[in-house]
Amino acid sequence: MAVQVTISSITGSSPYDVYICQSAGTQCFYISTVTQAEIDSTYIFDIPIPYDTSSSYMLKLIDNNGCIISGTTSV
Repeated sequence: MAVQVTISSITGSSPYDVYICQSAGTQCFYISTVTQAEIDSTYIFDIPIPYDTSSSYMLKLIDNNGCIISGTTSV
């Protein structure tokens, strides 16, 4: 079953590179580059197979200034 991620708000400077990582911040992989407008209208993506089997993940975004915004959650 796919794990779905929803981003509904973020601070920083658009655009943002979106990555999903293991909960410790290792083995990150690129998802997409999104703009503030896409996030304001709620950006949703599925964690692709075979990476969708973990019990927790770190979402990492890198903004246009190179700042890293991250958070970890359980599923």
